[in-house]
Amino acid sequence: MKRKDLYSFIDINYYSATPKYLQLANAIIKAIDEGKLKKDESLPSLNELGDEFEIARATVEKSYKHLKKIGVIASVPGKGYFIKGVQISNPLKILILFNKLSPHKKIVYDAFVANIGDTASLDLFIYNNDFSFFKKLLTTRMNDYTHYVILPHFMEGGSRVHEIINTIPKNKLILLDKLVPGVTGEFAAIYENFEKDIYHALEEALDQLSKYHTLKIIFPEYTHFPTEIVTGFERFCDEYAFKHQIVRNLKEAPINAGEVFITLMEDDLVVLVERILSTKLIVGKEVGVISYNESPLKKIILNGITTISSDFQLMGERAAMAILHQSTSQEEIPFYLALRASL
Repeated sequence: MKRKDLYSFIDINYYSATPKYLQLANAIIKAIDEGKLKKDESLPSLNELGDEFEIARATVEKSYKHLKKIGVIASVPGKGYFIKGVQISNPLKILILFNKLSPHKKIVYDAFVANIGDTASLDLFIYNNDFSFFKKLLTTRMNDYTHYVILPHFMEGGSRVHEIINTIPKNKLILLDKLVPGVTGEFAAIYENFEKDIYHALEEALDQLSKYHTLKIIFPEYTHFPTEIVTGFERFCDEYAFKHQIVRNLKEAPINAGEVFITLMEDDLVVLVERILSTKLIVGKEVGVISYNESPLKKIILNGITTISSDFQLMGERAAMAILHQSTSQEEIPFYLALRASL
């Protein structure tokens, strides 16, 4: 086969979150599946392929090592690389759609990759909470994959997302993080119950919260976070007689003694900590801080920030298992509370 013919099978998306080495490996596997590459056909050298697609030689080498590991290609010293096998043992082709990149999404992704197996072909795209971009990514790739792992959070327009998701065969669908109203049929889901989880997390911290009179949750008007969080927060405050407030703009909100602030976004946590430090209020005694989503730094900041968080490692593991076991079960991943000095 001529080099230019081979190159036409390969498409490197420089804006994709999928690593380039994996894009290259996936393209070669796809060409084999479609009969465009045959057994014993030679492949370009590391330098040739790197130069053609303007990617590092080390990236091509990593891709070839991956293909060798799963038995797709082999090499002969002095002669180069060639197609060794055309029967891929596990032809899983998985599209992963995340709303954004974050340390917690990385935990989910890494756990998923670690459990799905080396022979699975993965494409990861980030749609930045944009429904139109999400719709475009999904509809243009509707027939390209064996499974679709979707984490559905949107700034706006998400009220119609069920219409798009319902076009996916349900045995190929895995919803992550939240259930989407209107999605019908039997499909796998690994999700959080946001209303119940914040209610029970705050209930678990009731002894510490009892020294404060007001709870404030930072929930901007324009956010991808589910409104069920506010519902659970308000239900807890009503049942346990706490004054409460939904703060839309943290920079303008007063900070007084006897108040607890709950932040959802990391940026808001930084602003809150800076503002508290500029006062004479003592954190954990006069003012309290609770942050969503655990991270190593939160164990240190302010001598430890209390967090409520889901088990993102478990979420990624369970999503992989749903695919490997061809499961359509739905599993709720609970929050857990980490009490620290900030409360």
